[in-house]
Amino acid sequence: MDERDWLILKVLYEKKNITKTALQLYISQPALTKRIQHIEKEFKLVIIERGKRGVQFTPQGEYLATCADEVLSRFQNIRETVINMSEEVAGTLRLAVSNYITLHKLPKLLMLFREKFPQVDFKVTTGWSREVFNLVYNHDVHIGIVRGNYQWSDAKLRLFEENLCITSREEIKLSDLPSTPRIDYGTDPALKTIIDNWWSRTFSRPGIVGMEVDKGETAKEMVMNGLGYGILPSVLVDQNTDLFKITLMDEKQEPIVRETWMFYHEKSMEMKLISEFVRFVQGLDFIHDL
Repeated sequence: MDERDWLILKVLYEKKNITKTALQLYISQPALTKRIQHIEKEFKLVIIERGKRGVQFTPQGEYLATCADEVLSRFQNIRETVINMSEEVAGTLRLAVSNYITLHKLPKLLMLFREKFPQVDFKVTTGWSREVFNLVYNHDVHIGIVRGNYQWSDAKLRLFEENLCITSREEIKLSDLPSTPRIDYGTDPALKTIIDNWWSRTFSRPGIVGMEVDKGETAKEMVMNGLGYGILPSVLVDQNTDLFKITLMDEKQEPIVRETWMFYHEKSMEMKLISEFVRFVQGLDFIHDL
């Protein structure tokens, strides 16, 4: 079996469907069926059975499928080790990055790094910071960039910090918030917890949600059009000098700060690609250079 065969087993085990597996792997269904038959012939056993509920794995087939992650990871490690033996910085950098950074910072960061090291490719996974944290923690990616404070015991680099701001088009008093429509938005659970904790410390009754939108950038646009106020990260609204802002304060009347971190495993610094990327980011002012 080659690497492609193990990937077929992994995806087929997840999808339990020939058509969906073929679509994800960009191969035809006949070609996929032929590869499965080749695997069965090699092991001299049946690994899948087709029924009304889709593909069902035999016990032997299920065992092979559960080994796929380990085997694919081994292939990846071998490939990276061989590339690392070269003097040239090359290979595929696997990144997991929070949604905001992906949209506003990552494209230029990768462009600048590619200009310096043109033999480097990127595989980027995006999501909420908790998802990113889990990916780098489980060694599914080389680098994770998260927003918020997470308990991380390995290597890390602080990229920047931001305040949280009550933001509105017109001036607003803090005491008016419980009776004023708020623009709520989808965000990382950690940020939502910070905002909820601040609210419960400050007010004895819940606020009024006048509108719910998908993300912070959309909420800012609604605020700019006078449809309500939002509690937004300062990095989203600092450039909008025409907006009215109140910084959220903690119990000690100090600004509530949200930090953005780059997490990675110290062991991975043995790879030239990772060490060069970390050094490259260390040399940047992440707010102003990108």
